[in-house]
Amino acid sequence: MTEKNYNPEQRERKAMRQMKKVEVAKAPVREENKKQEEKIEEKKEENIETAIKKEEKEEKKETKKQEKPKIKRDNAIINVRDLPLSTKKSSAFCKFIKNKEIKKAITDLEDVLKHRKAVPSKGEIPHKRGMAGGIYSDKTAEYFLRLVKSLQANAVVNNLENPIISEAFANIASRPFSKFGRVRKKRSHITIKAVEKLNKKGEKK
Repeated sequence: MTEKNYNPEQRERKAMRQMKKVEVAKAPVREENKKQEEKIEEKKEENIETAIKKEEKEEKKETKKQEKPKIKRDNAIINVRDLPLSTKKSSAFCKFIKNKEIKKAITDLEDVLKHRKAVPSKGEIPHKRGMAGGIYSDKTAEYFLRLVKSLQANAVVNNLENPIISEAFANIASRPFSKFGRVRKKRSHITIKAVEKLNKKGEKK
């Protein structure tokens, strides 16, 4: 056994040195933990601030939506361009549905598709029952049926109770050439407008 093992002062000194080394090693770890805690707190504060800002923006949007008054429209319009239809036939169909209620126009167009009712037309067209000349154009009837149904949907959106077709007309569109430039294709612009039906006194029904 050596004298070092029996010297209690040396043992105390060694123990103190070891304690100091451990404290020095733990000090940076404590500082890192403090920094991490501070970062977490900052993130929490930022999240709270962003949530408050989002709530304020949503409240502003809601107030703007409430402030905007809804504009009630008195009419519903369908304006279609460059349809692959004959302008002559489409103008005949426009005259056929004009000044009719939308429901009545839809039923009449369905009858035209079933060849129960003919559309009055002018020109070198054969006679039909009750008219000088009439046509059963399935293609134009299908297109016009779609247009009138979409017009009905627009009238529902605009809160029209008894819509009637006040305007319907067709114009010639730019006609492109077909293959090899021999024939020009048929194109038409069609506009249909519906308004609320009025009484004899001029009041809305």
